[in-house]
Amino acid sequence: MHLRETKVAVIVRTSLTRRRLARTALLLAGVTAVAFSSACGGTGTESADGRTVTVYSADGVGGWYKNRFDEFTARTGIAVNLVEAGSGEVVNRVDKEQSNPQADLVVTLPPFIQKAEQSGLLQPSGIDTAAIPAADKDPDGNYVTMANNFLCFIANPSVDAAALTWDDLLKPEFKGKLQYSTPGQAGDGTAVLVLLQQLRGKQGALDYLAALQANNVGPSSSTGKLQAKVDKGELLIANGDVQMNLTTVKEKGSKFNVFFPAADGKRSTVAVPYMMGLAKGAPHKDDATELMRFLLAPEAQAALGPEAFAVSPRTDVPAPAEGGPAAAMRGVDVVPVDWNTVLTELDADLAAYQKATGS
Repeated sequence: MHLRETKVAVIVRTSLTRRRLARTALLLAGVTAVAFSSACGGTGTESADGRTVTVYSADGVGGWYKNRFDEFTARTGIAVNLVEAGSGEVVNRVDKEQSNPQADLVVTLPPFIQKAEQSGLLQPSGIDTAAIPAADKDPDGNYVTMANNFLCFIANPSVDAAALTWDDLLKPEFKGKLQYSTPGQAGDGTAVLVLLQQLRGKQGALDYLAALQANNVGPSSSTGKLQAKVDKGELLIANGDVQMNLTTVKEKGSKFNVFFPAADGKRSTVAVPYMMGLAKGAPHKDDATELMRFLLAPEAQAALGPEAFAVSPRTDVPAPAEGGPAAAMRGVDVVPVDWNTVLTELDADLAAYQKATGS
């Protein structure tokens, strides 16, 4: 799937001139969030009449989810159980549960949504996605972009991150104080590898990440878990994504700054959208389809900017007048990526990455 450079550029340029303070999203309460390590069977509780939808999702949009799920339950009586983890973990669990499906909806980042589709873990939802461009959805109807988002890095306030380059991250001062989520397990971690491949070529990316290993704390399957470490100063640098990081700063008052390492005087990123699909064998297919329609409706999508610092893929939902990722991404180039090609080459790329880094 080609993520449209022109679409993103228009969104960013439009958003840059129209900022407002994002209002605080309510904390995640009333929605059952179950850790993958402890959720061995079913997840959460059902509504009074037994109607429940279970969502397996990459972490990062909890506040927006909470508000939307509360609204959805109030309107329909259908309860929503949320299970959050790293992007790769989400798909791995759905795969392991094929003989006894638990998930109704799957929300994850590329290339893992493409992996789920190619592995036969998704089914067409049949919902109307006419307002979403073809480049932002599967032609067979198996997945669709729920929210647009972008790779970034975060730095503890003790670090002057504004002018940091990729080469700066190799400096000894960051030894044991830098960590990025693991490619192949986390969507944002995979995006780090993909972006470096775009900037340096495949071998150049491997050479760089091999050198960076001297500073890297170690593997992490979840990008979201790195935020608290940077906030506390346990880490000075970590990868992240604009939507999740800015939301955390707003909601929790976390102390870190979003930045984009420069190469040859230019700062770049790749889009890492949250993409949603109906799980094959979904135990509550009809109710899950209803939730998909609700989350993609203009009303819910219009709240992405103010509540989640994300951008709607819908052509009939304008970029927020203020808020969203625009301010943080001023002057940052968005590099287009063919995620289907990434997926085709991913196993070989990950094997090469593991060999180069010794991980």
